[in-house]
Amino acid sequence: MDPDALAKAFVELYYSTFDSNRAGLASLYQDGSMLTFEGQKIQGSQNIVAKLTSLPFQQCQHSITTVDCQPSGPAGGMLVFVSGNLQLAGEQHALKFSQMFHLMPTQQGSFYVYNDIFRLNYA
Repeated sequence: MDPDALAKAFVELYYSTFDSNRAGLASLYQDGSMLTFEGQKIQGSQNIVAKLTSLPFQQCQHSITTVDCQPSGPAGGMLVFVSGNLQLAGEQHALKFSQMFHLMPTQQGSFYVYNDIFRLNYA
C-alpha cells in the first residue's frame, strides 16, 4: 500500500476512534508502546488507554489539517506527523495540536503504534 494512503487511513481510524470510543484505541498499541502526552511518558497499551480515557473531557472532535509521513527503518516502520484542531464539547475555541506516531508492522500484516507523542500548540 502507498505510504501516504496508509498514513491517511491510519489517521482517520485513530481520530474517529478517539472521538467516539477512546477505549477502542487499545488494539492500536502493544505492551512495548510508549505515549508521551504533554511531556508525561506512559508505557504499555493498558496504561496508555487508561491515560486517554481519564482525560478531563468526555466529548471532542479532531479536525486534521496536515498529515506527513516517511518510511522508517529496515523493519518497515513509518513516521506519521499530524497537525490539527481539537474542539472540546462546550468550548468556544478549538485547541491546536501536533501528534507524531511511529508505526511498526505486525506479523499479521497491519501496523501498531510503537511511539506516540502529543502536544497542544499554544500561540
